[in-house]
Amino acid sequence: MPRHTPPRPLLRAASALAAAGLLAVGVTGTAHAADEPLPVTITGPDRVDLSLHSDNGDPTEPQIELGLTAPDDGTSGPDEDGITYPVHQGAFQVTIDASGLAGVADVELPCAAEGLVAVCDGHEVYAGDDPGAVGRVRVDVNDDSAAGDLGTIEVTGEGEGLAFTGRTIEVLVGGAELRMRQLTQPDGFAPGDTLRAPLGFRNVGGLDTDGVVLSFHGSRGLSFPGSYGNCAYAHGGDTPATEQTHVLCSFEGTYAAGATYEVSEPVAVRTADFAFLDLFGYRFTAMSSAEARDLRAARDYEPGTGAPLELTRVTGGDSAVYESWAELDFPTDSSYDLAFTGDAARGGAGETVRLEAGFANHGPAWFGALRSGEPLAFHVEIPEGASVVRAAEGCNPLTQSGESSDSLYLCWLSTPIVEDDARTFPFELRIDEVVENARGKISLGYVPPHDGDDTNDEAYFVLNGAGGDTSGGGSGGPGTGGSSGGSSGGGDTGGSAGTGGGDTDGAAGDGGTGGQGGADAEGDLALTGSGGVFVLGGGALVALLAGGAAFLAVRRRTAARTDAAA
Repeated sequence: MPRHTPPRPLLRAASALAAAGLLAVGVTGTAHAADEPLPVTITGPDRVDLSLHSDNGDPTEPQIELGLTAPDDGTSGPDEDGITYPVHQGAFQVTIDASGLAGVADVELPCAAEGLVAVCDGHEVYAGDDPGAVGRVRVDVNDDSAAGDLGTIEVTGEGEGLAFTGRTIEVLVGGAELRMRQLTQPDGFAPGDTLRAPLGFRNVGGLDTDGVVLSFHGSRGLSFPGSYGNCAYAHGGDTPATEQTHVLCSFEGTYAAGATYEVSEPVAVRTADFAFLDLFGYRFTAMSSAEARDLRAARDYEPGTGAPLELTRVTGGDSAVYESWAELDFPTDSSYDLAFTGDAARGGAGETVRLEAGFANHGPAWFGALRSGEPLAFHVEIPEGASVVRAAEGCNPLTQSGESSDSLYLCWLSTPIVEDDARTFPFELRIDEVVENARGKISLGYVPPHDGDDTNDEAYFVLNGAGGDTSGGGSGGPGTGGSSGGSSGGGDTGGSAGTGGGDTDGAAGDGGTGGQGGADAEGDLALTGSGGVFVLGGGALVALLAGGAAFLAVRRRTAARTDAAA
C-alpha cells in the first residue's frame, strides 16, 4: 500500500485494506522478491545508563525508540505525487523481551505485553530508517536497583519473506556519572579580556570510568588561544548565529567514583571587543559512551599542536558547585547602540514618494539573541494624509483585535544584529492629502536595557515639512529631503549591511534578512503584532507598542542545547 510523506496517517488504513484483500500483491514497489528474504534491522540504542541520583529525564518520555531499517530497491518512492511505497507487505512480529531486567530496573513496554515480554505486530516495511516503527520503551530504577546492576532487553523479529537482525540493549544502573564544575564571570571582566576557566568534573556515580572526553565550545565572540596536543579543534558556521568554535580533548586513565578532577591549567577563553552575552559551554563524558562517539563524528577536527592538557585529582575541601551541564553567558558588561534614521519628501496630492527607514547598530557590542533566536520588532507610523502603496518587506499592518491598521506598521529585524549592522526599509507612500509637516515616528517603542545611546532610538518620516528634520531629537540626524525621499544618515546602508543594505528596492526589509547573516525571515512575515514575549540577551522583556496594546515580539522558539553540546 502506498503512503504519502509523512507516512504514518496511512499505515493503519493500508493495513486494514490489506487485511480485507483489497490490495494487489503485485503493485510495483510494494513487495520484495519472494525468493530473497528482505534484510530488516531493528534500530535503537546500544545502552541506557540509569542514574541513582535523578529522574533519568522526563518520567513521561521513554528513553528507547525502536525502529526498523531496510534497503531501498529503487521503486519505493516517493513518486511525483509524494507517495511512498513499502518494500514489503505481509504480517510480521517484533518481540521485546525485557526479562533480563528482572531485579535490575522497572520497564514500560509498548504493544501487547505480558509481564516483561511484549509482541508488536506489523504489516508494512518501508525503505530506509523508520524510527519508532516498533514502539518506545521506558526504563527506571526501583528500590532493588543498585550501582553496577546490568540487565538487557532483547529485541527480535520474524515474518515470512523477512530476515531480521535483532538488537540487544544493555541497561546499566549507577554507572559513572559526571557532573561539571560551574563557572562564573570574574568581577570587573570586560569585552576583550580573557577568562581563565577551571574546567572540572565530579564522578557522582557508583562506578569508576576508564577515560573521559572533554568537549567545549564558544559562540562568535569567543575564541580559544591555546592549542593542546590531546585536543582537536573545529571552527565553522554559515551565519553569525551558528558561527562557533568546538574543541574535543581526550584523557586516558581511570577516574574513580566519588572523586573530583580539574584540568591541570585553566583553559583560556578570549572575548572579542564586540562580545556580549556570548555562550561558552563544556561537558565531560565517559570515553566509551555513545555521546563521546557522536561528538567525535559530528565534525572535522584539526589536532592541536602544543603540550597536552591534563587532569588532576582535587584533594581537600572543594566548595565549587557541580551540575550535569556547565554554561556561561558572558561578558555581561557591554552595550550596543541601536539607532533609527528617518526620511523626508515633498509632493502634491496624488503623488507617490519613497521614504526609507534606516536602522543601524553602532556597537561596540553585537546583539546576538543567541538563546532565543527571535527577531526584534519596531513600528513605523504612516504620516497623516498618506497611505501605503508598497511597504518594505517584513513590514505589515499592525493587527489588533482582528483589525488591521492603515497607519501603523510592524517591522521585523532578524537577529543576530552584528556590531556594524545597517539596514534600510523602503516605503512607497501616496500623498492623498497635503498636510504640512506630517510626521510618522519610527521606533522600538521602548529603550533596550543595554542600549548605550537612547537619543537615536527614534526617528521620523516627514512629508512636506519645512526643514526636513527626521531625527528623534538626538544623534540620528536629519534626513535628506527631496521629492522622492532619501535615506538619512545613521549607519552604512551599503553592501556591508548584507541584504539589509544597498538594495533599496524592498530587499532591505525582508523581515530582517539584512545584516551580516540574519536568520531566514519567512516565518516572521506572518507575525502582525499578536502578543508574545521578546527575549533580550537571555532575559525576558515585555515591551508595549506606543499607541497600541500589541507586544513588540513573538516567542517563536527557544535555544536548543543539543547543538551547543555538540
